[in-house]
Amino acid sequence: MATVIDRVTESRMTPPPANDADDGYRPSADEPFMSLRQQDYFRRKLSAWRDAILLESAGTLSQLQIDSLREADITDRASSETDWSIELRTRDRQRKLIAKIDAALRRLDEGEYGYCEVTGEPISLGRLEARPIATMTVEAQERHERHEKVSRED
Repeated sequence: MATVIDRVTESRMTPPPANDADDGYRPSADEPFMSLRQQDYFRRKLSAWRDAILLESAGTLSQLQIDSLREADITDRASSETDWSIELRTRDRQRKLIAKIDAALRRLDEGEYGYCEVTGEPISLGRLEARPIATMTVEAQERHERHEKVSRED
């Protein structure tokens, strides 16, 4: 018997790929940093990522409305409720991710995207490719995390 999560996963449409532009373009260090073409690339990447998350959320919502959690056996019901709890926690994390994607799109519109919010230095294209919502360079992020760890230990 498939779990609730399996049924949701099986019933979803495949979201669009969020990592490649239609024309096969990839930003490179050989071109000016955050040129219009790079900005357009990251805007499309962020928008596709956001759309994929929203599509998954819609699938979860519709599955919640379709599936009844009224299993006859109390153990089956507990299992289904646990599965849905995990799924809803995932959706909550993705809701927060959408806010970060929207913030990145705003930074693109304001011309601040791709620059570290701490140092003002350009964030490497590799980092932006891997994590398009990055707001700090790797070095600034490491310093921030070390400081955060020390603060928690106090």
